[in-house]
Amino acid sequence: HVQLVESGGGLVQPGGSLRLSCAASGYNPGDYCMGWFRQAPGKEREGVATIYSTTESTYYDDSVKGRFTISQNNIKNMVYLQMNSLKSEDTGMYYCAAAPSYGPSYDGNCWRAEYHVWGQGTQVTVS
Repeated sequence: HVQLVESGGGLVQPGGSLRLSCAASGYNPGDYCMGWFRQAPGKEREGVATIYSTTESTYYDDSVKGRFTISQNNIKNMVYLQMNSLKSEDTGMYYCAAAPSYGPSYDGNCWRAEYHVWGQGTQVTVS
């Protein structure tokens, strides 16, 4: 079964950069959308970015467009989130997640896919 392990979080000053990594195992990259989500204290979890490596299609939340970049290395089974120009509102727990890119619940858009495999999260604090 699919397992995800995030790393790379930390404390950074506003305007700084971080790169989050997600090590994936037990899956075929062509069968899954991969996504990064975040949850700030007292707020609901929200989508940050998604990617489908087969088509290289990516989606971003408006709040991170132009600052964050999601990428995937299928040889290393890694998914990355490069975060630049960080703001205090980017603070939160960041989660890597996987969703099947097949079946009746998938309409071809990874942003709307059903993510049901989650990592343990990595904390990002911008202050």
